[in-house]
Amino acid sequence: MKAAWETKELGAVSTISYGHTESASNEPVGPQFLRITDIQNGHVDWDSVPYCKIASEDLPKYRLASGDIVFARTGATTGKSFLVVDPPEAVFASYLIRLRLIEKKLLPKFLSFFFQTSSYWKSIEAGSTGSAQGGFNATKLGALSIPIPPLSEQKRIVGILYETFDGIATAKANAEKNLQNARALFSSAFRTFTRSDQNNWSSTTVEAIASSKKGSVRTGPFGSQLLHSEFVDDGIAVLGIDNAVANEFRWGKSRFITLQKYKNLERYRVFPGDVLITIMGTCGRCAVVPETIPTAINTKHLCCITLDRKRCLPEYLHAYFLHHPVAREFLTKKAKGAIMAGLNMGIIKELPLLLPPVEGQREIVRILDSLKKQAERLESIYQQKIAALEALKKSLLHQAFSGQL
Repeated sequence: MKAAWETKELGAVSTISYGHTESASNEPVGPQFLRITDIQNGHVDWDSVPYCKIASEDLPKYRLASGDIVFARTGATTGKSFLVVDPPEAVFASYLIRLRLIEKKLLPKFLSFFFQTSSYWKSIEAGSTGSAQGGFNATKLGALSIPIPPLSEQKRIVGILYETFDGIATAKANAEKNLQNARALFSSAFRTFTRSDQNNWSSTTVEAIASSKKGSVRTGPFGSQLLHSEFVDDGIAVLGIDNAVANEFRWGKSRFITLQKYKNLERYRVFPGDVLITIMGTCGRCAVVPETIPTAINTKHLCCITLDRKRCLPEYLHAYFLHHPVAREFLTKKAKGAIMAGLNMGIIKELPLLLPPVEGQREIVRILDSLKKQAERLESIYQQKIAALEALKKSLLHQAFSGQL
């Protein structure tokens, strides 16, 4: 730290107080009532902040003013801060702590950047107490030591950080937009490929394009047929909802039964190319069983579809189920909810399907695979950019508050 800089405790340069205890109201019964949940990504949408009742004599004690900094003192967001600038008539809630500077040679904007540094967050982590979600209090906040450069130096540092952070925010927004465009391209491409006015396409259902063998659309055993006590450490795999994660097949947490037990349940066997759809727990996830799968069966938590591959490719049905609006609207309506909490085998069988010839399906799948790889590549680049930008912010903040900027 530079020779001209000072170090002081926050309690010596500010007043620190807890917020007002009252219930929030959507009716304008008093001033607006700022809560932890109103602070999102370092911003407050004042138009959505509710109101509260407060006695006129208490209003000055809790009123917010420009330059105030409020902190979440409990919960998962303990330590999160927000610099108040030109607020409407508002007070702050009891789960927030307000810091108001009394030191005239310390800029609120400079101090607000300190509350983004790694050293500050380490202090919060070390000082958090209470429940598993952590907590902080005014005494511990007041005991934090902060570096204070001359006022002119503070202004210079604030100017550099604001300009740089604005550029970082723009770069992050552009990267996110590129990623969203790639994802949108994937979905819109599938909708374009599956227009119902295509020549030699047919309108059918999942049940109609399933294999002709018995049990081609089925759920597996449970209850009296498969007791928890019958699971063993190794043997024939029993697939469940944990095997369809992120709409891809995963081995994950498979359970097992003995070969002898399997012989009584062989009709529930899952084969390479079968399409699995979760109909319990987190409903609506979909996965295609890979060619490398060993012998396995599915439980009642999964609907397993064995297709007539001369009519429908598993990869096409997988993409159709996940991305086509006809499929999504049908399933959401039938299941009576956006999360498809009421899916069952009967609904899956009835799913309407727009079906091109197999060669057309294969071409669509090929193009979608190419688009998916592009989207995954862009997502990887996006994540790398975000990580680099966050590292740059941390580096700049460290330099700023150690006198190296």
